[in-house]
Amino acid sequence: MKRIVVTGAGGQIGSELVPHLRGLYGSENVLATDLRPLAGPVFEGGPFAPLDVRDGRAFSDLLGSFRADTLIHLAGILSAKGEDQVALAWDVNVNGSVAALEAARERGTTFFLPSSIAAFGPSTPHRDTPQDTLQRPTTIYGVAKVTLELLCDYYHLKFGMDTRGLRFPGLISHQALPGGGTTDYAVHIYYDAVRTGRYTSFIAPGTFMDMMYMPDALDAVVRLLEADPARLAHRNAFNISAMSFDPEGIAASIRRVLPSFTLDYAVDPLRQGIAESWPDSLDCSAAREEWGFAPRYDLDAMTRDMLERVSAKLGVAA
Repeated sequence: MKRIVVTGAGGQIGSELVPHLRGLYGSENVLATDLRPLAGPVFEGGPFAPLDVRDGRAFSDLLGSFRADTLIHLAGILSAKGEDQVALAWDVNVNGSVAALEAARERGTTFFLPSSIAAFGPSTPHRDTPQDTLQRPTTIYGVAKVTLELLCDYYHLKFGMDTRGLRFPGLISHQALPGGGTTDYAVHIYYDAVRTGRYTSFIAPGTFMDMMYMPDALDAVVRLLEADPARLAHRNAFNISAMSFDPEGIAASIRRVLPSFTLDYAVDPLRQGIAESWPDSLDCSAAREEWGFAPRYDLDAMTRDMLERVSAKLGVAA
């Protein structure tokens, strides 16, 4: 039976991953942590403990007292927000992750760390971006992700730790709104489509980025954690993606359900510059071959489900 600790449980991924894991492994076996508790199923549906991930001693004690065999370390500051708070982003994202790695090493737990398409940069091949390729990111978030990808590989080679991770694309969810990422527009567009029938994009037309619907992301985490380690040639930072589109592509998909939907633009130079440094599409063959990655949702299937669920959430007739 897995005993799992999840940091950053109140974030976009954690707020859905924790209930998903509790459904699979039992509520009592998944401990959610964050800086402070919040209302909602993550904090009310099972054990919770406050944790500053930079406190290595508290981290190790928590893993020990919970008898954890798996640590899923999600806590971090996202790309656009990180550019406004560079020192804090490095402190939380890197120093906090080093504390997590050390605590996991001390306690002998499997360690899962999400990476991101932000780990790539303008000099990376943008189409069919290889699993192993040049990585020269131009954001502090991306620099931190490359650092942590290398550290996870190092801890596996040096200490024999069972480290695993995914490079997430933009994640789209009807449950939790994102918090300061460059791909946020791909969530907000659905909410505005339901509320007002129009959306103003801060990302320019023709800017393609990889994306994935949250149910596929949750499934990918579990598949990788359950994978036979003997099959994992890469272990960390697997490319995964389900679709690649620009704002016009997602708008066209919405119009197939809501024909009157309109899209205009007020491009944000910061987030546009970040988006242009990232890949247009990823080669996910390593994830497929090594642990059976197989997303179920394409753009139109995701759009139909998102609009239906957002409409129900907002109390608007679909």
